[in-house]
Amino acid sequence: MNQRRHAVIHGFSWSHWRGDLSGGLTAAVVALPLALAFGNAALGPGGAIYGLYGAIVTGFLAALLGGTPAQVSGPTGPMSVTVAGVVGSLAAVGVSRELSSGELLPLVMAAVVIGGLFQILMGALRLGRYITLVPYSVVSGFMTGIGVIILCLQIGPLLGINSRGGVLQSLQMVLTEFSPQPAALLVGATTLLVVFGCPRRLSQVIPSPLMALVLITPLSLWLFPDQLPRIGSIPEGGLSFTLPNWQEHLPVVLRAGLVLALLGAIDSLLTSLVADNISHTRHRSDRELVGQGVANSVAGLFGGLPGAGATMRTVINIQSGGRTPLSGMTHSIVLLVLLLGAGPLAEGIPTALLAGILIKVGVDIIDWGFLRRAHRLSFKTALVMWGVLLMTVFWDLIGAVLVGMFVANLLTIESLTAHQLGTMNQHQEPLNAEEQTLLKRCGDDLMLFRLQGPLSFGAAKGISERMMLVRQYRILLLDITDVPHLGVTASLAIERMVQEAAQHDRQVLVAGAAGKVKRRLELFGIPALVDTRLEALRVAEQRLNS
Repeated sequence: MNQRRHAVIHGFSWSHWRGDLSGGLTAAVVALPLALAFGNAALGPGGAIYGLYGAIVTGFLAALLGGTPAQVSGPTGPMSVTVAGVVGSLAAVGVSRELSSGELLPLVMAAVVIGGLFQILMGALRLGRYITLVPYSVVSGFMTGIGVIILCLQIGPLLGINSRGGVLQSLQMVLTEFSPQPAALLVGATTLLVVFGCPRRLSQVIPSPLMALVLITPLSLWLFPDQLPRIGSIPEGGLSFTLPNWQEHLPVVLRAGLVLALLGAIDSLLTSLVADNISHTRHRSDRELVGQGVANSVAGLFGGLPGAGATMRTVINIQSGGRTPLSGMTHSIVLLVLLLGAGPLAEGIPTALLAGILIKVGVDIIDWGFLRRAHRLSFKTALVMWGVLLMTVFWDLIGAVLVGMFVANLLTIESLTAHQLGTMNQHQEPLNAEEQTLLKRCGDDLMLFRLQGPLSFGAAKGISERMMLVRQYRILLLDITDVPHLGVTASLAIERMVQEAAQHDRQVLVAGAAGKVKRRLELFGIPALVDTRLEALRVAEQRLNS
Protein backbone atom coordinates (compact mmCIF):
# COMPACT_ATOMS: atom_id res chain seq x y z
CA MET A 1 0.00 0.00 0.00
CA ASN A 2 2.81 2.43 0.91
CA GLN A 3 4.64 1.58 -2.29
CA ARG A 4 1.52 2.25 -4.35
CA ARG A 5 0.95 5.58 -2.58
CA HIS A 6 4.58 6.55 -3.21
CA ALA A 7 4.12 5.78 -6.91
CA VAL A 8 0.96 7.87 -7.13
CA ILE A 9 2.60 10.82 -5.38
CA HIS A 10 5.39 10.88 -7.93
CA GLY A 11 3.01 10.44 -10.86
CA PHE A 12 4.07 6.93 -11.87
CA SER A 13 1.52 4.26 -12.63
CA TRP A 14 2.24 1.11 -14.62
CA SER A 15 -1.44 0.88 -15.55
CA HIS A 16 -0.77 3.38 -18.37
CA TRP A 17 2.46 1.86 -19.68
CA ARG A 18 1.15 1.20 -23.19
CA GLY A 19 -0.08 4.77 -23.62
CA ASP A 20 3.12 6.14 -22.07
CA LEU A 21 5.31 4.20 -24.51
CA SER A 22 3.16 5.30 -27.45
CA GLY A 23 3.13 8.93 -26.31
CA GLY A 24 6.87 8.98 -25.62
CA LEU A 25 7.70 7.48 -29.02
CA THR A 26 5.46 9.98 -30.83
CA ALA A 27 6.89 12.90 -28.87
CA ALA A 28 10.43 11.78 -29.73
CA VAL A 29 9.59 11.71 -33.43
CA VAL A 30 8.40 15.33 -33.16
CA ALA A 31 11.30 16.37 -30.91
CA LEU A 32 14.13 15.14 -33.16
CA PRO A 33 13.94 17.76 -35.93
CA LEU A 34 12.98 20.51 -33.45
CA ALA A 35 15.93 19.77 -31.16
CA LEU A 36 18.33 19.91 -34.10
CA ALA A 37 16.74 23.13 -35.37
CA PHE A 38 16.85 24.82 -31.96
CA GLY A 39 20.48 23.83 -31.47
CA ASN A 40 21.42 25.29 -34.83
CA ALA A 41 19.47 28.49 -34.10
CA ALA A 42 21.02 28.94 -30.66
CA LEU A 43 24.67 28.15 -31.34
CA GLY A 44 25.03 28.49 -35.09
CA PRO A 45 26.75 26.03 -37.44
CA GLY A 46 27.71 22.90 -35.55
CA GLY A 47 25.27 23.57 -32.74
CA ALA A 48 22.45 21.25 -33.81
CA ILE A 49 23.82 18.27 -31.86
CA TYR A 50 23.79 20.24 -28.61
CA GLY A 51 20.07 20.75 -29.02
CA LEU A 52 19.67 16.97 -29.22
CA TYR A 53 21.86 16.51 -26.14
CA GLY A 54 19.64 18.94 -24.27
CA ALA A 55 16.46 17.16 -25.35
CA ILE A 56 17.80 13.82 -24.10
CA VAL A 57 19.00 15.00 -20.69
CA THR A 58 16.29 17.51 -19.79
CA GLY A 59 13.52 15.30 -21.16
CA PHE A 60 14.54 12.36 -18.98
CA LEU A 61 15.39 14.14 -15.72
CA ALA A 62 12.54 16.68 -15.82
CA ALA A 63 10.07 13.83 -16.32
CA LEU A 64 11.66 11.78 -13.52
CA LEU A 65 11.92 14.60 -10.97
CA GLY A 66 9.34 17.18 -12.10
CA GLY A 67 5.82 17.88 -10.91
CA THR A 68 3.84 17.56 -14.16
CA PRO A 69 3.37 13.84 -14.93
CA ALA A 70 2.68 13.99 -18.69
CA GLN A 71 4.92 16.93 -19.56
CA VAL A 72 7.70 16.52 -22.14
CA SER A 73 10.66 18.85 -21.73
CA GLY A 74 13.43 19.88 -24.08
CA PRO A 75 14.84 22.89 -25.96
CA THR A 76 12.10 25.35 -26.90
CA GLY A 77 11.83 28.46 -29.04
CA PRO A 78 12.11 30.92 -26.14
CA MET A 79 15.06 29.05 -24.60
CA SER A 80 16.96 28.83 -27.91
CA VAL A 81 16.40 32.55 -28.50
CA THR A 82 17.77 33.24 -25.02
CA VAL A 83 20.86 31.11 -25.64
CA ALA A 84 21.41 33.00 -28.89
CA GLY A 85 21.24 36.19 -26.82
CA VAL A 86 23.84 34.73 -24.42
CA VAL A 87 26.12 34.08 -27.39
CA GLY A 88 25.64 37.69 -28.47
CA SER A 89 26.44 38.96 -24.95
CA LEU A 90 29.62 36.90 -24.84
CA ALA A 91 30.61 38.15 -28.28
CA ALA A 92 30.27 41.71 -26.96
CA VAL A 93 32.99 40.99 -24.37
CA GLY A 94 35.34 39.46 -26.91
CA VAL A 95 34.40 35.77 -26.96
CA SER A 96 34.41 34.10 -30.36
CA ARG A 97 31.02 33.12 -31.76
CA GLU A 98 32.46 29.97 -33.34
CA LEU A 99 32.06 26.66 -31.52
CA SER A 100 35.29 25.48 -33.07
CA SER A 101 37.24 28.11 -31.13
CA GLY A 102 36.75 26.21 -27.87
CA GLU A 103 35.86 29.42 -25.99
CA LEU A 104 32.12 29.66 -26.53
CA LEU A 105 30.69 26.31 -25.44
CA PRO A 106 32.17 26.16 -21.87
CA LEU A 107 30.87 29.66 -21.10
CA VAL A 108 27.39 28.94 -22.47
CA MET A 109 27.24 25.69 -20.50
CA ALA A 110 28.29 27.54 -17.34
CA ALA A 111 25.26 29.81 -17.84
CA VAL A 112 23.04 26.75 -18.36
CA VAL A 113 24.25 25.13 -15.12
CA ILE A 114 23.79 28.38 -13.17
CA GLY A 115 20.31 28.77 -14.64
CA GLY A 116 19.41 25.29 -13.42
CA LEU A 117 20.68 26.10 -9.92
CA PHE A 118 18.57 29.27 -9.87
CA GLN A 119 15.50 27.21 -10.82
CA ILE A 120 16.18 24.76 -7.99
CA LEU A 121 16.40 27.71 -5.60
CA MET A 122 13.10 29.11 -6.93
CA GLY A 123 11.42 25.76 -6.32
CA ALA A 124 12.92 25.47 -2.83
CA LEU A 125 11.59 28.95 -1.98
CA ARG A 126 8.12 27.91 -3.27
CA LEU A 127 7.93 30.62 -5.91
CA GLY A 128 6.12 28.47 -8.47
CA ARG A 129 2.62 29.71 -7.73
CA TYR A 130 3.69 33.33 -8.22
CA ILE A 131 5.19 32.73 -11.65
CA THR A 132 1.86 31.49 -13.01
CA LEU A 133 0.17 34.76 -11.94
CA VAL A 134 1.67 36.68 -14.86
CA PRO A 135 -1.17 38.61 -16.62
CA TYR A 136 -2.27 37.15 -19.94
CA SER A 137 -1.52 40.37 -21.81
CA VAL A 138 2.12 40.04 -20.73
CA VAL A 139 2.30 36.34 -21.61
CA SER A 140 0.69 36.96 -25.00
CA GLY A 141 3.04 39.84 -25.85
CA PHE A 142 6.07 37.87 -24.70
CA MET A 143 5.25 34.69 -26.61
CA THR A 144 4.34 36.66 -29.73
CA GLY A 145 7.64 38.53 -29.41
CA ILE A 146 9.49 35.21 -29.22
CA GLY A 147 7.71 34.10 -32.38
CA VAL A 148 8.70 37.31 -34.17
CA ILE A 149 12.33 36.87 -33.06
CA ILE A 150 12.40 33.33 -34.44
CA LEU A 151 10.97 34.50 -37.77
CA CYS A 152 13.48 37.34 -38.07
CA LEU A 153 16.48 35.19 -37.17
CA GLN A 154 15.57 32.46 -39.67
CA ILE A 155 15.20 34.69 -42.73
CA GLY A 156 18.95 34.56 -43.38
CA PRO A 157 19.38 30.75 -43.11
CA LEU A 158 16.26 30.24 -45.22
CA LEU A 159 17.86 32.28 -48.03
CA GLY A 160 21.30 30.73 -47.58
CA ILE A 161 22.75 33.96 -46.09
CA ASN A 162 25.06 33.65 -43.08
CA SER A 163 23.33 36.03 -40.65
CA ARG A 164 24.23 36.08 -36.94
CA GLY A 165 23.46 38.15 -33.86
CA GLY A 166 20.20 39.67 -32.63
CA VAL A 167 17.14 40.71 -34.59
CA LEU A 168 18.42 44.05 -35.88
CA GLN A 169 21.92 42.78 -36.58
CA SER A 170 20.62 39.70 -38.36
CA LEU A 171 18.19 41.68 -40.52
CA GLN A 172 20.89 44.21 -41.31
CA MET A 173 23.23 41.44 -42.51
CA VAL A 174 20.46 40.01 -44.68
CA LEU A 175 19.82 43.41 -46.29
CA THR A 176 23.49 44.37 -46.79
CA GLU A 177 24.51 40.93 -48.06
CA PHE A 178 21.31 40.14 -49.92
CA SER A 179 22.31 37.42 -52.36
CA PRO A 180 19.95 34.46 -51.90
CA GLN A 181 21.30 31.05 -52.86
CA PRO A 182 18.85 29.39 -55.25
CA ALA A 183 19.48 25.95 -53.75
CA ALA A 184 18.84 27.12 -50.19
CA LEU A 185 15.77 29.08 -51.28
CA LEU A 186 14.36 26.01 -53.04
CA VAL A 187 14.97 23.77 -50.03
CA GLY A 188 13.52 26.35 -47.65
CA ALA A 189 10.44 26.95 -49.78
CA THR A 190 9.84 23.21 -50.15
CA THR A 191 10.15 22.78 -46.37
CA LEU A 192 7.59 25.55 -45.78
CA LEU A 193 5.26 23.89 -48.28
CA VAL A 194 5.49 20.58 -46.41
CA VAL A 195 5.15 21.90 -42.84
CA PHE A 196 2.33 24.32 -43.68
CA GLY A 197 0.54 22.31 -46.36
CA CYS A 198 0.66 18.79 -44.95
CA PRO A 199 -2.92 17.47 -44.51
CA ARG A 200 -3.97 17.13 -40.87
CA ARG A 201 -4.75 13.41 -41.17
CA LEU A 202 -1.31 12.69 -42.60
CA SER A 203 0.49 14.85 -40.03
CA GLN A 204 -1.20 12.90 -37.25
CA VAL A 205 0.52 9.78 -38.56
CA ILE A 206 3.86 11.40 -39.49
CA PRO A 207 4.51 14.86 -37.98
CA SER A 208 5.16 17.41 -40.71
CA PRO A 209 8.62 18.47 -39.40
CA LEU A 210 9.78 14.82 -39.51
CA MET A 211 8.26 14.38 -42.96
CA ALA A 212 10.19 17.39 -44.23
CA LEU A 213 13.38 16.05 -42.65
CA VAL A 214 13.03 12.58 -44.15
CA LEU A 215 11.92 13.66 -47.64
CA ILE A 216 13.94 16.80 -48.33
CA THR A 217 17.33 15.87 -46.83
CA PRO A 218 18.09 12.99 -49.28
CA LEU A 219 16.75 15.03 -52.20
CA SER A 220 19.02 17.93 -51.30
CA LEU A 221 22.04 15.60 -51.09
CA TRP A 222 21.22 14.28 -54.55
CA LEU A 223 20.39 17.59 -56.25
CA PHE A 224 22.78 19.94 -54.42
CA PRO A 225 25.60 17.87 -52.94
CA ASP A 226 27.98 20.82 -52.43
CA GLN A 227 25.90 24.00 -52.75
CA LEU A 228 24.12 24.06 -49.36
CA PRO A 229 25.17 24.90 -45.80
CA ARG A 230 24.52 21.80 -43.67
CA ILE A 231 24.65 20.74 -40.02
CA GLY A 232 28.08 19.20 -40.47
CA SER A 233 29.94 16.60 -38.47
CA ILE A 234 28.36 15.24 -35.30
CA PRO A 235 30.61 13.96 -32.49
CA GLU A 236 30.55 10.19 -32.14
CA GLY A 237 29.97 8.32 -28.91
CA GLY A 238 26.89 10.17 -27.71
CA LEU A 239 26.81 12.39 -24.64
CA SER A 240 30.12 13.53 -23.18
CA PHE A 241 30.98 15.52 -20.06
CA THR A 242 31.73 19.20 -20.72
CA LEU A 243 33.57 21.18 -18.07
CA PRO A 244 31.93 24.64 -17.80
CA ASN A 245 34.11 27.74 -17.60
CA TRP A 246 33.38 29.41 -14.23
CA GLN A 247 36.31 31.80 -14.21
CA GLU A 248 35.94 34.11 -17.19
CA HIS A 249 33.23 36.71 -17.76
CA LEU A 250 31.36 35.67 -14.59
CA PRO A 251 29.00 38.72 -14.47
CA VAL A 252 27.79 38.01 -18.02
CA VAL A 253 27.40 34.30 -17.25
CA LEU A 254 25.50 34.95 -13.99
CA ARG A 255 23.06 37.34 -15.66
CA ALA A 256 22.55 34.87 -18.52
CA GLY A 257 21.88 32.09 -16.00
CA LEU A 258 19.24 34.19 -14.22
CA VAL A 259 17.52 35.01 -17.53
CA LEU A 260 17.50 31.31 -18.50
CA ALA A 261 16.08 30.37 -15.09
CA LEU A 262 13.23 32.90 -15.18
CA LEU A 263 12.34 32.23 -18.78
CA GLY A 264 12.52 28.46 -18.32
CA ALA A 265 10.31 28.68 -15.23
CA ILE A 266 7.66 30.74 -17.02
CA ASP A 267 7.79 28.54 -20.12
CA SER A 268 7.56 25.29 -18.13
CA LEU A 269 4.77 26.32 -15.75
CA LEU A 270 2.63 27.71 -18.55
CA THR A 271 3.00 24.38 -20.34
CA SER A 272 2.10 22.64 -17.07
CA LEU A 273 -1.19 24.56 -17.05
CA VAL A 274 -1.86 23.39 -20.61
CA ALA A 275 -1.10 19.80 -19.57
CA ASP A 276 -3.49 20.11 -16.61
CA ASN A 277 -6.31 21.28 -18.86
CA ILE A 278 -5.86 18.44 -21.34
CA SER A 279 -5.16 15.55 -18.96
CA HIS A 280 -7.47 16.75 -16.14
CA THR A 281 -4.65 16.57 -13.61
CA ARG A 282 -3.01 19.09 -11.29
CA HIS A 283 0.70 19.79 -11.44
CA ARG A 284 2.98 20.73 -8.54
CA SER A 285 4.66 24.00 -9.46
CA ASP A 286 7.52 23.97 -6.97
CA ARG A 287 8.43 20.36 -7.67
CA GLU A 288 8.35 21.15 -11.38
CA LEU A 289 10.84 23.99 -10.88
CA VAL A 290 13.20 21.75 -8.92
CA GLY A 291 12.96 19.02 -11.57
CA GLN A 292 13.60 21.47 -14.41
CA GLY A 293 16.50 22.97 -12.46
CA VAL A 294 18.21 19.63 -11.88
CA ALA A 295 17.63 18.68 -15.53
CA ASN A 296 19.14 21.91 -16.85
CA SER A 297 22.13 21.80 -14.51
CA VAL A 298 22.97 18.25 -15.61
CA ALA A 299 22.35 19.16 -19.25
CA GLY A 300 24.90 21.97 -18.94
CA LEU A 301 27.47 19.49 -17.60
CA PHE A 302 26.92 17.27 -20.65
CA GLY A 303 26.96 20.00 -23.28
CA GLY A 304 23.19 20.16 -23.77
CA LEU A 305 21.04 23.20 -24.43
CA PRO A 306 18.70 24.20 -21.59
CA GLY A 307 15.14 22.97 -21.80
CA ALA A 308 11.67 23.72 -20.52
CA GLY A 309 8.24 22.22 -20.78
CA ALA A 310 7.53 22.02 -24.52
CA THR A 311 3.88 22.73 -25.27
CA MET A 312 3.57 21.03 -28.65
CA ARG A 313 5.45 17.90 -27.57
CA THR A 314 3.46 17.72 -24.33
CA VAL A 315 0.13 18.00 -26.13
CA ILE A 316 1.15 15.35 -28.66
CA ASN A 317 2.32 13.08 -25.86
CA ILE A 318 -1.00 13.33 -24.01
CA GLN A 319 -3.06 12.93 -27.19
CA SER A 320 -1.04 9.80 -28.00
CA GLY A 321 -1.77 8.22 -24.62
CA GLY A 322 1.00 9.55 -22.36
CA ARG A 323 -0.12 10.08 -18.78
CA THR A 324 2.86 9.53 -16.45
CA PRO A 325 6.56 10.50 -16.29
CA LEU A 326 7.36 7.24 -18.08
CA SER A 327 6.27 8.88 -21.35
CA GLY A 328 8.77 11.75 -21.04
CA MET A 329 11.54 9.31 -20.09
CA THR A 330 10.66 7.10 -23.05
CA HIS A 331 10.90 10.13 -25.35
CA SER A 332 14.49 10.73 -24.17
CA ILE A 333 15.55 7.09 -24.49
CA VAL A 334 14.28 6.99 -28.07
CA LEU A 335 16.26 10.16 -28.88
CA LEU A 336 19.38 8.63 -27.31
CA VAL A 337 19.03 5.54 -29.48
CA LEU A 338 18.65 7.77 -32.55
CA LEU A 339 21.72 9.75 -31.54
CA LEU A 340 23.85 6.63 -31.20
CA GLY A 341 22.68 5.08 -34.44
CA ALA A 342 21.72 7.91 -36.77
CA GLY A 343 24.39 10.53 -36.18
CA PRO A 344 25.99 10.26 -39.63
CA LEU A 345 22.59 10.55 -41.28
CA ALA A 346 21.93 13.89 -39.55
CA GLU A 347 25.14 15.48 -40.82
CA GLY A 348 23.63 16.16 -44.24
CA ILE A 349 20.56 18.07 -43.02
CA PRO A 350 20.51 21.53 -44.72
CA THR A 351 20.30 24.55 -42.42
CA ALA A 352 17.66 25.99 -44.78
CA LEU A 353 15.47 23.00 -43.97
CA LEU A 354 15.85 23.62 -40.23
CA ALA A 355 15.06 27.29 -40.83
CA GLY A 356 11.81 26.31 -42.55
CA ILE A 357 10.84 24.12 -39.58
CA LEU A 358 11.62 26.93 -37.15
CA ILE A 359 9.57 29.43 -39.16
CA LYS A 360 6.59 27.10 -38.69
CA VAL A 361 7.37 27.06 -34.94
CA GLY A 362 7.57 30.86 -34.88
CA VAL A 363 4.25 31.27 -36.67
CA ASP A 364 2.58 28.83 -34.26
CA ILE A 365 3.97 30.62 -31.18
CA ILE A 366 2.46 33.97 -32.21
CA ASP A 367 -0.85 34.56 -30.44
CA TRP A 368 -2.79 35.51 -33.57
CA GLY A 369 -6.22 35.34 -31.92
CA PHE A 370 -5.35 37.81 -29.17
CA LEU A 371 -3.47 40.07 -31.58
CA ARG A 372 -6.58 40.45 -33.73
CA ARG A 373 -8.99 41.31 -30.92
CA ALA A 374 -6.87 42.84 -28.11
CA HIS A 375 -7.66 46.42 -29.18
CA ARG A 376 -11.39 45.64 -29.14
CA LEU A 377 -11.26 44.05 -25.70
CA SER A 378 -9.35 46.82 -23.92
CA PHE A 379 -7.08 49.62 -25.09
CA LYS A 380 -4.92 49.32 -21.96
CA THR A 381 -4.57 45.56 -22.37
CA ALA A 382 -3.58 46.00 -26.01
CA LEU A 383 -1.06 48.67 -25.00
CA VAL A 384 0.58 46.32 -22.48
CA MET A 385 0.63 43.45 -24.96
CA TRP A 386 2.19 45.49 -27.78
CA GLY A 387 4.65 47.10 -25.38
CA VAL A 388 5.86 43.72 -24.12
CA LEU A 389 6.03 42.43 -27.70
CA LEU A 390 8.24 45.30 -28.90
CA MET A 391 10.47 45.22 -25.81
CA THR A 392 10.89 41.44 -26.23
CA VAL A 393 11.96 41.78 -29.85
CA PHE A 394 14.14 44.88 -29.65
CA TRP A 395 15.30 45.15 -26.02
CA ASP A 396 15.44 42.32 -23.46
CA LEU A 397 13.38 39.20 -22.81
CA ILE A 398 13.15 39.23 -19.03
CA GLY A 399 13.16 43.03 -18.89
CA ALA A 400 10.08 43.01 -21.13
CA VAL A 401 8.25 40.60 -18.79
CA LEU A 402 9.19 42.56 -15.65
CA VAL A 403 8.17 45.92 -17.11
CA GLY A 404 4.98 44.41 -18.52
CA MET A 405 4.05 42.89 -15.15
CA PHE A 406 4.73 46.19 -13.38
CA VAL A 407 2.58 48.22 -15.79
CA ALA A 408 -0.19 45.57 -15.90
CA ASN A 409 -0.37 45.45 -12.10
CA LEU A 410 -0.50 49.24 -11.90
CA LEU A 411 -3.40 49.27 -14.35
CA THR A 412 -5.14 46.52 -12.37
CA ILE A 413 -4.75 48.49 -9.14
CA GLU A 414 -6.07 51.61 -10.86
CA SER A 415 -9.11 49.72 -12.16
CA LEU A 416 -9.76 48.09 -8.79
CA THR A 417 -9.43 51.42 -7.02
CA ALA A 418 -11.85 53.14 -9.41
CA HIS A 419 -14.35 50.32 -8.91
CA GLN A 420 -14.05 50.46 -5.13
CA LEU A 421 -14.40 54.24 -5.00
CA GLY A 422 -17.31 54.10 -7.42
CA THR A 423 -19.22 51.62 -5.26
CA MET A 424 -18.26 52.77 -1.79
CA ASN A 425 -21.50 54.75 -1.36
CA GLN A 426 -23.56 51.83 -2.61
CA HIS A 427 -24.49 48.65 -0.80
CA GLN A 428 -25.70 45.22 -1.75
CA GLU A 429 -28.72 45.87 0.47
CA PRO A 430 -30.39 49.30 0.91
CA LEU A 431 -30.62 50.89 4.33
CA ASN A 432 -33.62 49.68 6.28
CA ALA A 433 -36.24 52.11 7.56
CA GLU A 434 -34.64 52.58 11.00
CA GLU A 435 -31.19 53.18 9.48
CA GLN A 436 -32.60 55.74 7.03
CA THR A 437 -34.36 57.55 9.87
CA LEU A 438 -31.19 57.67 11.99
CA LEU A 439 -29.14 58.90 9.02
CA LYS A 440 -31.62 61.75 8.37
CA ARG A 441 -31.55 62.77 12.03
CA CYS A 442 -27.76 63.02 11.98
CA GLY A 443 -27.85 65.16 8.82
CA ASP A 444 -24.61 66.70 7.53
CA ASP A 445 -22.90 66.11 10.87
CA LEU A 446 -22.44 62.45 9.93
CA MET A 447 -20.46 61.24 6.88
CA LEU A 448 -21.09 57.59 5.97
CA PHE A 449 -18.70 55.63 3.74
CA ARG A 450 -19.86 52.13 2.79
CA LEU A 451 -17.09 49.96 1.30
CA GLN A 452 -17.22 46.71 -0.66
CA GLY A 453 -14.69 44.05 -1.63
CA PRO A 454 -11.02 43.82 -0.64
CA LEU A 455 -9.87 47.33 0.26
CA SER A 456 -6.73 48.19 -1.72
CA PHE A 457 -4.27 50.88 -0.74
CA GLY A 458 -5.37 52.87 -3.80
CA ALA A 459 -8.97 52.94 -2.55
CA ALA A 460 -7.83 53.90 0.95
CA LYS A 461 -5.88 56.81 -0.50
CA GLY A 462 -8.94 57.87 -2.51
CA ILE A 463 -11.12 57.84 0.61
CA SER A 464 -8.61 60.04 2.42
CA GLU A 465 -8.63 62.52 -0.46
CA ARG A 466 -12.45 62.66 -0.49
CA MET A 467 -12.51 63.22 3.25
CA MET A 468 -10.30 66.28 2.83
CA LEU A 469 -12.94 67.81 0.54
CA VAL A 470 -15.69 67.57 3.16
CA ARG A 471 -15.20 69.87 6.15
CA GLN A 472 -18.54 70.14 7.94
CA TYR A 473 -19.00 66.63 9.34
CA ARG A 474 -18.48 65.83 13.02
CA ILE A 475 -18.53 62.01 12.90
CA LEU A 476 -17.14 59.70 10.20
CA LEU A 477 -18.78 56.27 9.93
CA LEU A 478 -16.86 53.65 7.93
CA ASP A 479 -19.08 50.67 7.10
CA ILE A 480 -16.77 47.76 6.18
CA THR A 481 -19.33 44.98 6.56
CA ASP A 482 -18.62 43.78 2.98
CA VAL A 483 -14.82 44.09 3.15
CA PRO A 484 -13.43 40.53 3.42
CA HIS A 485 -9.77 41.54 3.39
CA LEU A 486 -7.87 44.53 4.69
CA GLY A 487 -4.21 44.92 3.73
CA VAL A 488 -1.54 46.53 5.87
CA THR A 489 -1.45 49.67 3.71
CA ALA A 490 -5.23 50.05 3.82
CA SER A 491 -5.17 49.53 7.61
CA LEU A 492 -2.55 52.26 7.91
CA ALA A 493 -4.77 54.51 5.81
CA ILE A 494 -7.71 53.93 8.18
CA GLU A 495 -5.40 54.60 11.13
CA ARG A 496 -4.40 57.87 9.47
CA MET A 497 -8.06 58.80 8.96
CA VAL A 498 -8.71 58.29 12.67
CA GLN A 499 -5.67 60.40 13.59
CA GLU A 500 -6.66 63.22 11.21
CA ALA A 501 -10.22 63.18 12.54
CA ALA A 502 -8.93 63.45 16.10
CA GLN A 503 -6.76 66.43 15.13
CA HIS A 504 -9.88 68.24 13.86
CA ASP A 505 -12.03 67.29 16.88
CA ARG A 506 -13.96 64.73 14.87
CA GLN A 507 -14.91 61.18 15.80
CA VAL A 508 -14.65 57.95 13.81
CA LEU A 509 -16.84 54.85 14.04
CA VAL A 510 -15.95 51.63 12.20
CA ALA A 511 -18.87 49.24 11.70
CA GLY A 512 -19.08 45.66 10.49
CA ALA A 513 -15.50 44.53 11.08
CA ALA A 514 -15.31 40.78 11.71
CA GLY A 515 -12.79 37.94 11.74
CA LYS A 516 -9.34 38.76 10.40
CA VAL A 517 -10.38 42.31 9.45
CA LYS A 518 -11.40 43.08 13.04
CA ARG A 519 -8.24 41.54 14.49
CA ARG A 520 -6.11 43.55 12.05
CA LEU A 521 -7.80 46.83 13.11
CA GLU A 522 -7.44 45.94 16.78
CA LEU A 523 -3.71 45.39 16.26
CA PHE A 524 -3.52 48.87 14.79
CA GLY A 525 -5.32 50.29 17.80
CA ILE A 526 -8.36 51.54 15.87
CA PRO A 527 -10.96 52.63 18.50
CA ALA A 528 -14.77 52.55 18.37
CA LEU A 529 -15.22 49.24 16.53
CA VAL A 530 -18.97 48.59 16.34
CA ASP A 531 -20.45 45.25 15.30
CA THR A 532 -23.24 46.50 12.96
CA ARG A 533 -24.09 49.58 10.91
CA LEU A 534 -27.41 50.03 12.78
CA GLU A 535 -25.64 50.02 16.13
CA ALA A 536 -23.06 52.52 14.80
CA LEU A 537 -25.83 54.88 13.61
CA ARG A 538 -27.44 54.74 17.06
CA VAL A 539 -24.11 55.55 18.73
CA ALA A 540 -23.54 58.43 16.29
CA GLU A 541 -27.00 59.93 17.05
CA GLN A 542 -26.37 59.73 20.78
CA ARG A 543 -23.01 61.46 20.49
CA LEU A 544 -24.38 64.23 18.27
CA ASN A 545 -27.25 64.90 20.69
CA SER A 546 -25.11 64.83 23.80
